[in-house]
Amino acid sequence: MTIQQLNHVVTIAESGSFNRAAEKLFLAQPSLTSSVKALEKEIGIVIFNRSGHGVTLTPEGADFLPYARSVLEQVRQLQDVYGGQGTRKKKFAVSTQHYSFAVKAFVELTRTYDVAEYEFAIRETRTLDVIRDVQTSRSELGILYLNDFNRKAITKLLSASGLSYQHMIDCGVYVYLWKGHPLAGRASISFADLAPYPCLSFEQGENSSFYLSEELLSTNDYPRLIRCCDRATVLNLMVGVNGYTLCSGIICEELSGPDYVAVPYADDRETADSQMELILVTRRGHTLSAVGARYVDELKKYLGMEIGE
Repeated sequence: MTIQQLNHVVTIAESGSFNRAAEKLFLAQPSLTSSVKALEKEIGIVIFNRSGHGVTLTPEGADFLPYARSVLEQVRQLQDVYGGQGTRKKKFAVSTQHYSFAVKAFVELTRTYDVAEYEFAIRETRTLDVIRDVQTSRSELGILYLNDFNRKAITKLLSASGLSYQHMIDCGVYVYLWKGHPLAGRASISFADLAPYPCLSFEQGENSSFYLSEELLSTNDYPRLIRCCDRATVLNLMVGVNGYTLCSGIICEELSGPDYVAVPYADDRETADSQMELILVTRRGHTLSAVGARYVDELKKYLGMEIGE
């Protein structure tokens, strides 16, 4: 097994065909095919299903791919430190549910580095995509939440994906709405109070389940529900239709603006998912890069917590 063969497999998986991968790698297709067949024979699995429509990963190939990507990423990091060329940008990416504190920490991180030397990315995305991004090394870190309702399902999914997590902070539930909302001045808000107003929920895809929902109390029967794909749309709908969402209450006013408030949710003691734990997700056994460790430090500063301790 060689680094070159691992690169071949990753490029084929990303390209969807041997032809396109061969073009990207500047190889003849028979040479690429021979490389993959030799690797498959060595490790005793079939990595790709081949058809006239292209290639897809076999179940064994889908398990193998994250390991290949992880090894290649480690090689790139070694080249960054010891290669001596200084021409390729160092990379860092984080994938997260829609949390302004995660963006705030990212902003502070980028202020301390020369963007000419680094390629940064932050992805506010669906729950399952956060997990997949970290699993495939597309992102070094992920940020999610757990509660009594989703904990078993999410931790099982993380374990099956070769991921581990660290505790960041425990939070209560807050109703997030704009300052002009009829309920904005309340000391607390109950579920019954919210009935006349639309709940704004981040869309999780056609095959999503309650366990992947970004909002707490996901099993409640909301009479009015609007699904959205990004945080800016949620903020606009809060003003436009007096919508609301349920969140951790950790809001960065510098980024979201001063026109929104988080009001404590009137705690229903019989509701199992009325508390949440924010977690930091990494690949199992992964040692954080210097940039990743710095980002975690920025999270610590903002949250005021000793993450992982």
